[in-house]
Formats: sequence, structure tokens, C-alpha cells
Amino acid sequence: MTAKNIFTRPKSLRDVPTHYCPGCGHGIVHSLICEVIDELNIREKTIGIAPVGCAVLAYDYWDFDVTEAAHGRPPAVATGIKRILPSNIVFTYQGDGDLAAIGTAETIHAANRGENITTIFVNNGIYGMTGGQMAPTTLLKQKTKTTPFGRDKIREGYPLKISEMLAVLDGVAYLERVSVHKPANVRAAKRAIKRAFKTQIEKKGFSMVEVISMCPVNWGTSCEGAIKWIEDNIIKYYPLGILRGDKS
Repeated sequence: MTAKNIFTRPKSLRDVPTHYCPGCGHGIVHSLICEVIDELNIREKTIGIAPVGCAVLAYDYWDFDVTEAAHGRPPAVATGIKRILPSNIVFTYQGDGDLAAIGTAETIHAANRGENITTIFVNNGIYGMTGGQMAPTTLLKQKTKTTPFGRDKIREGYPLKISEMLAVLDGVAYLERVSVHKPANVRAAKRAIKRAFKTQIEKKGFSMVEVISMCPVNWGTSCEGAIKWIEDNIIKYYPLGILRGDKS
């Protein structure tokens, strides 16, 4: 019997060694984006905006045009590029520190204006690149380098539900929260990312996919422990599903 090839590396994904920590979800999300870009046949007109954070080197992995933005400013950069090159497909790739902290204003106003761009928001609930400090999305009681006894609602406030905040804005056409901690969730994440890009292609307005992702090293756990943490804690506070857009 002839072996059947059921998986190949996406053409939009470079064949290079990873710099991400063991168990990190960024590599999965990178690959999903490339699969979607290849399937939609938009590689030659796609422009990505790399962030400051763990994915600062995203351009090393993607074989299409990528530019860098100052910390938190990808939505502003994407807005400028899309308005100058409206026929191109423009997306930002941002972590929770980049998007939900220093970049909160840019994110909210780009969404509120209904900019026809796409944002992939990777939420691992911690500052990964700088060593594991508390992020806006860190859960209550979660221990980090800056909350060694756990995040306290009186001292640090509540975790920020950025997707719920954006869901009420009229400029948002599509918004979904997904995860990549299990194979079924990875498949659902790919469907959401494809839908977000299609939303831009169809000129419907701002689209965003929030991706709950693993960070075992900075969570101080194993890869298996990170998956359990997502199941037992994160998706209970950040439930998965479509927050804005047709749910059919």
C-alpha cells in the first residue's frame, strides 16, 4: 500500500528552527495563519505586522511581507498600511502585553473605527519575553514574577476581558475566542482565523481572533500542566466562542 501524505509544511511558513520555549503555543498559531493564507491564495498580497513581545521575530517564520511596529502600535501601523494599500490583506499579530496593556488605546480605536484589518491576539496571560511578569490578562490568584503570592483584585485589579470590551463596538464585524491546547481546539482556531481573514476580504470591517495559548515555562509548569491549567482555569474565565458576528 502506498503511503498517503496527509500533512505538509505550508508554503507561507519558512523551514527554520524555532526560538520558542517548549510547549509554547505561538508556533501552532504561526502555522495556522500560514495554512489559512495558502488556502485563501492571498500570500502575495498579505502584509503582517509583527509585535514587540515573544513573537517579535515572527518575520523569521513567515514567507510573506512582514513589518515591525513599536510596542502596542500594530493596529495603528496596520491602519496606515491598509488605507494606503486597500487591496492588500493586512493583519496584526499581538500578545496580551502588546495588545491589552500598552496597546489598549490603539486596539480599541482601530476596532471602533471599523478598520478593515484582522488581528490575531495570542493570550497566554503573562509577559513571556521579559521573564514572566503579570499581564493585564493574568488570572486572579495566579502567581507571576510580579505577583509571587497571586494576583489580588484589590492590589492589581481584575483580569482584562479585552474581547468582551471590543464586542460592544459597532465597528467590529467578527470576534471569536479560541484555544490551541487540544487538537479539536486547534481545528476550531483555524476555522476562526480563516473566517477573520474572509471578513477582511469581504470588506466587512474589523475582525479579531483571541487565541488562548500555553506558556509552560513562565507558568512554572510542564507542558501537560499547562494544558490542564487552560482547561481548569483560563477558559472558565475566558470562555471560548463567537462574541460578535453570525454564529451560524
